[in-house]
Amino acid sequence: MINLSEVTIKYSVLFFLWTEYIWELYLSIRQFKKGLATTQVPPELQSTVTKETFDKARLYMLARSRFGFVKDTVSIIISTVIIQFGVLAVIWDYARSFNSYGGEVLTSCIWFFILTTVLTIIDLPLTIYNTFVLEENFGFNKQTGAFFIWDKIKVFILSQIFTMMISSVVVVTIKSGGEYFFVWLWLVVCIICFIMYTIYPSLIAPLFDKYTPLPDGELRTQIESLASQLKFPLTQLYVVEGSKRSSHSNAYFYGLFNSKRIVLFDTLLAKEDGTGCSNEEILAVLSHELGHWHYNHITKNFIALQINLFLLFAAFAFEFKHPAIYKALGFYNSKPVLVGLYIVIQYVMLPYNTLLSFILTCLSRRFEFQADSFAVHLGKSEPLVNALIQLNKDNLGFPVYDYLYSAWHHSHPPLLERIDALKKPHEKKE
Repeated sequence: MINLSEVTIKYSVLFFLWTEYIWELYLSIRQFKKGLATTQVPPELQSTVTKETFDKARLYMLARSRFGFVKDTVSIIISTVIIQFGVLAVIWDYARSFNSYGGEVLTSCIWFFILTTVLTIIDLPLTIYNTFVLEENFGFNKQTGAFFIWDKIKVFILSQIFTMMISSVVVVTIKSGGEYFFVWLWLVVCIICFIMYTIYPSLIAPLFDKYTPLPDGELRTQIESLASQLKFPLTQLYVVEGSKRSSHSNAYFYGLFNSKRIVLFDTLLAKEDGTGCSNEEILAVLSHELGHWHYNHITKNFIALQINLFLLFAAFAFEFKHPAIYKALGFYNSKPVLVGLYIVIQYVMLPYNTLLSFILTCLSRRFEFQADSFAVHLGKSEPLVNALIQLNKDNLGFPVYDYLYSAWHHSHPPLLERIDALKKPHEKKE
């Protein structure tokens, strides 16, 4: 017989899920209406953005919004079915039936494999539509069907390998860690995060894209000079062949301690068709990125992530032994720890996760303004404005946003906000 606590937990989770969905839908509708109503190029961009480019960006934003409505609706329906009908428990029973050797570790790995495989298959039609219809219609998709399939296979295989390894370590740590297992779990996950941060750029990312050293020339000399001026420990400078996948642009750096690498997407470099950025604009973009290094933003984000993980694991340690949590999702005869961790983090802690996400978004926006301010101090204000406008045009970014939608979603300030701050640095305090 189901007692009240199980019902309370189940429908509390559903309530929070649907409340978040309705809130996100409300914000998306606000932005969609903003896009429908904004048909003229903002005054700040009239000298640099043509009406044709603005209209195309507007149509792209509206198309992505419509796609978002569908994707979010599919997601909430799937989550509701999983909770209402105890799908996680059904998958666990299947996983246990496949495990003739017994043991919770292997069953947990099989369970997670089945769950992620099913979710990947369900999501595949939307992914295909996004890549080969939406992105294709606006000229961004550069993938062939064969490239897409092989790319997804590699992602799936690697993710399953790492997931099974991490899941096994997590289950063993929880089962053998004693009363304060959550401390040991946190330390283990910290180490795993550190290792992944170290190996991903140099070992995993090259499996998907080609990285080549930036050729000798004016741009390389200028970047090395900038790094030397700032005492940035640059050891490698790469160009990644992102154009095989998409025409969107980016630049970033990675590395630990005194070994840093800068990566430029080939789509960021100036092209004959007028896309891409000039050398001075690329240097301005890198000045912004180096501002993140100067202010230790990556370290601060890493610390914030670890504090959040500790709090989540502590909450899990407090809650996971309560039978009602498992019974609410269909587990009447077992309390598998990996499933319990998934339930607590994914569903029980949903209100906390939502609030934290908003706080981190606000923090990220502050970091972005600080990095822009750093570029201004290096005399890169005007080229950074030009670079932001050029990248916005190349990526068909719609520059006008509803203030509430932007405040909730944008970890990076919208274009017009950044331009205003860059042109009035004396009014913007770090």
